[in-house]
Amino acid sequence: MKLLSVVGARPNFMKVAPIIAAVESHNRRLSSSSSYAAEPIRHRLVHTGQHYGDLMSDSFFSDLGLPKPDVHMGVGSGTHAVQAAEIMKRFEEILLSERPDVVIVVGDVNSTLACAVVTSKISFDTNGTRPLVAHVESGLRSFDRTMPEEINRVVTDHVADLLFVTEESGIRNLKNEGISPDKIHFVGNTMIDSLLKFRAKADSSTKLDELGLRVSSNNKGGPAVTPYALLTMHRPANVDDPAAFREILGGLEELAADLPIIFPVHPRTRKRMEEFNLKLNVSGASKSELHGLVLIDPLGYLDFLCLMTNAAIVASDSGGIQEETTCLGVACVTVRDNTERPVTVDMGTNIVAGTAQAGIRAAIRSQRKRSGANGTPQFWDGHAAERIVDVLSRIRQSKLVQA
Repeated sequence: MKLLSVVGARPNFMKVAPIIAAVESHNRRLSSSSSYAAEPIRHRLVHTGQHYGDLMSDSFFSDLGLPKPDVHMGVGSGTHAVQAAEIMKRFEEILLSERPDVVIVVGDVNSTLACAVVTSKISFDTNGTRPLVAHVESGLRSFDRTMPEEINRVVTDHVADLLFVTEESGIRNLKNEGISPDKIHFVGNTMIDSLLKFRAKADSSTKLDELGLRVSSNNKGGPAVTPYALLTMHRPANVDDPAAFREILGGLEELAADLPIIFPVHPRTRKRMEEFNLKLNVSGASKSELHGLVLIDPLGYLDFLCLMTNAAIVASDSGGIQEETTCLGVACVTVRDNTERPVTVDMGTNIVAGTAQAGIRAAIRSQRKRSGANGTPQFWDGHAAERIVDVLSRIRQSKLVQA
């Protein structure tokens, strides 16, 4: 069986890396055991180039031990329509050249949508033979169609043949939308696979020392960390409107007066801050116009994981960070009006605060009072990718979709 995996943006890399490792493990077992009855998997990795450059892409390949992409499309940035259209044009050529049996798309970025749609409509012969579309992270819903990611999630799920779900809400959502239960596979979260695999390695990051957050020792003789908060923001609804942006910053004032807030600035956010004349200087740590906010460049996976693991509290508009903080038992405040990952709220590690100052302040106060981890969701155990490959390994050439 020939498998083609697609990555395009930062969140994709952490979700695909465990799948590649699981494919390699599957093939090793196959070659070393005559009793392991399965088909070998030939894997190819395609990078659309939706995110590019060292800070947004290259360092993640190094940190996660990802192989060099077999195909790099180099699409780059653009509007949603321009970017998706360019990906679709180029990906169609790749499909016709590679002729895979299964195409894996992950998450909810433009690359996910574009490649899923092209795969679902392509035809390799007069019989209409095409690859299966496998969507990793299916079924998540914010029920907010103003979010571009929500459109990407819904469309991808409805053209996919195999839907790999991370949490139970995804199963309910897919069934409510009329998707056959035969297509749905509850496997867990490959992003958590990466977190558990690389958490110890992230401990060796020097980022805490560089930011002056690590002190010489604690009363147990080991290194201690000065309490700090961590912030990420990049969603258009939060950063494209100067009034909305300043409202969120206002909600963080009380926290910033008590703890330094480390803010790795996404390129999109940096551009908006410059346009809105918010003070920004990312050539090393610096203070913004909000006292206590420490602005730094975007981080690689290991450095960011280190900061997230050691943070007293995290404020973010990212979906993946809600999941990672839940696994780590770190308090999270989501500066959005909704979440597509309700299990993080159910576990108690995440509060959806909205974007008004009062709501953000109240959520931060509440989260700072909580202590300890609340456990982890079902199948967030580091083996999601193995479950995915187990499903894929049962798919034979005869299972290719016929139009």
